[in-house]
Amino acid sequence: MTDRYRWAALLLTLVSMVVGSSAFALTAKEVGTAEIASNPHENWLSYGKDYREQRYSELAQINHDNVTDLGLAWSFDTEYNRGLEATPIIVDGVMYVTGNWSVVYALDARSGELLWKYDPKVPREWAKMACCDVVNRGVAVYEGKVFVGSLDARLIALDAARGEVIWEVQSADIKAYPYTITGAPRVAKGLVFIGNGGAEYGVRGFVSAFDADTGELRWRFYTVPGNPADGFENDAMRKAAESWTGKWWEYGGGGTVWDSIVYDDELDQLYIGVGNGSPWNHRVRSPEGGDNLYLSSIVALDPDTGEYLWHYQETPAETWDYTATQHIMLADMEVDGATRKVIWHAPKNGFFFVIDRENGQLLSAEPYADVNWATHYDMATGRPVETDIARYPDGPELIRPSSMGAHNWQPMAYSPETGYVYIPAISSLFQYEDVQDYLHRWGQWNLGIPLQQPPLPDPILAQLMTTKMTRGSLLAWDPGTQTAAWELPHKLTWNGGLLATAGGLVFQGTAEGEVIAVDAKTGDKLWTFDAKTGVMAPPVSYQLDGEQYVSILVGWGGAFGLIAGLEREHAPPPSRVLTFKLGASGVLPDNPEKQLHEPPPRLTHDEAVLNEGRELYYAYCSACHGTEVISNGAIPDLRHLPRAFHDNFNAIVLDGVMSKLGMVGFGDVLNEEQAYAVHAYILEQANINKELREQPQWWRDIKAWFFSGLAWLVGLLT
Repeated sequence: MTDRYRWAALLLTLVSMVVGSSAFALTAKEVGTAEIASNPHENWLSYGKDYREQRYSELAQINHDNVTDLGLAWSFDTEYNRGLEATPIIVDGVMYVTGNWSVVYALDARSGELLWKYDPKVPREWAKMACCDVVNRGVAVYEGKVFVGSLDARLIALDAARGEVIWEVQSADIKAYPYTITGAPRVAKGLVFIGNGGAEYGVRGFVSAFDADTGELRWRFYTVPGNPADGFENDAMRKAAESWTGKWWEYGGGGTVWDSIVYDDELDQLYIGVGNGSPWNHRVRSPEGGDNLYLSSIVALDPDTGEYLWHYQETPAETWDYTATQHIMLADMEVDGATRKVIWHAPKNGFFFVIDRENGQLLSAEPYADVNWATHYDMATGRPVETDIARYPDGPELIRPSSMGAHNWQPMAYSPETGYVYIPAISSLFQYEDVQDYLHRWGQWNLGIPLQQPPLPDPILAQLMTTKMTRGSLLAWDPGTQTAAWELPHKLTWNGGLLATAGGLVFQGTAEGEVIAVDAKTGDKLWTFDAKTGVMAPPVSYQLDGEQYVSILVGWGGAFGLIAGLEREHAPPPSRVLTFKLGASGVLPDNPEKQLHEPPPRLTHDEAVLNEGRELYYAYCSACHGTEVISNGAIPDLRHLPRAFHDNFNAIVLDGVMSKLGMVGFGDVLNEEQAYAVHAYILEQANINKELREQPQWWRDIKAWFFSGLAWLVGLLT
């Protein structure tokens, strides 16, 4: 941080202490680098609250003694019912938040009244290029502007008071690569920092800085090298190219900066978390080996110029979708008797890292989840010691963690009172193996491994295996001792991000549809609220008129929420903003009934056709419509479609007659015979489900009891 910003932040802090937080009103026009750094307690000015991104609220009006009096103050329904992931930004009584399709809402933070809405009108066809739902993680507010990245890779500046467009730029070339943006921008020193997604499809990753006033591109840092024949943008790319082999540039290489970007106002550095390789399989994209810099790394850049400063690669030669894009948290801690400025990081690969943020030195790495791809990190080299099965050299192997990771995008939180980092942890495994005759296709998933897992004979067993083979928990981790303090298991996987408060609480939403508050010291559950839908987004807290509020977005989806195949009893409700305060007693309406249409008869009993259909379904359909054709309901459950969809199957699936609604055609990769196989597999699953629903309840209960024990045993053995 420059002296000017540091002194301004100090002055703001002193003024706030003297006049009191209730008298110190901060408008959107006044939010700048110094204001975000000063961390005024009553507002939530940036994605992680301030630049340290510890997601700790100093407010204590709501505490472990009175949290049972917490109730719903207001709710706001969006127009959609899909997954929500955004962190609300609250400035001067206004909440700025994003929903599906990158729509921005400005709400009265006291009442939930809509002040303005901005719809960037993302073409629905572009949803196909979003690996993980049409989500958005939020906006940045800075000097009277609201910045949002759209799903079709635009960066847009809006007037904070009226929601009108000030400027708009195409931040990535979507004709060259199928880029998307789902991450929240970060802003500091008059620059807006944004990355992009798309590594599953085949893109070349980078992070960009745009002028906050004009939208002019100020600098761009690529995370993987391009074609050496075209030259290199800088010495960092020249150095990185030495760690790649083959013709990686034909596949894009990956390395997308799709989530974590953090400005360090103390050291004046910018840290980016770099994603997985494209394709995932290291043997495909870099056949003669190599570490593949800067995949799965934390990279430090000069925020003014984008010049490379240092990096630490957490997973060399990444081959499991082990991104390093997860929440980067800045802290000071004692290491060997000296105070060090550090990064705390719990990426997908299952190890909790403590990294010196001045120079990138690895200080500690210990597993915070079950892992079998590596035994430990060699502190002399900073590299993992891999197991014999890690790279599945001899055929299929069950690897922990899965591609979902031991921790995904859902943010962590930290409490200085307990000293714990709270992690929305995941226990999972995935069967990795090579694909035969890899073929790269633009705009399709290009993983280099099969996405489908071994088939299961019964839908009840499929549901139970999903819940038993993958588990979620709220984990309290002591970064000083690198050990778990406590762990609260959840019933399902893919639970929400976290908030810690000075009231001794940790708040979280869960996949099973609760918002909870637990004791930060012990993990004891103190309060719950029925959100009526799964929750992924992280909570925030703010204060207005002397009252503390807690807000969270609810709506289940995202990568696991779509593909997991977890069936709900009701249709999903509108995705919402929920806001709580002490003494409130609001209620939510009941969820809508699920619409079930009886399927047409099976097309065939030919096992070869059905197996081909299953393989093609997993390659092109499962990421949206779910495992074993079981959808969460936000995207149509193909087992329960009206007859008209089946009668027009080829027109929809091959010709794309529903493209404007987001269902694009696949005629470029499927022929009529293959479409028939996919349709046959879908109707096979639909009729299996119909026959199951027709069975007596007592028989279904017995099957559920038996399969539950079987799923538990399999989970225990693996």
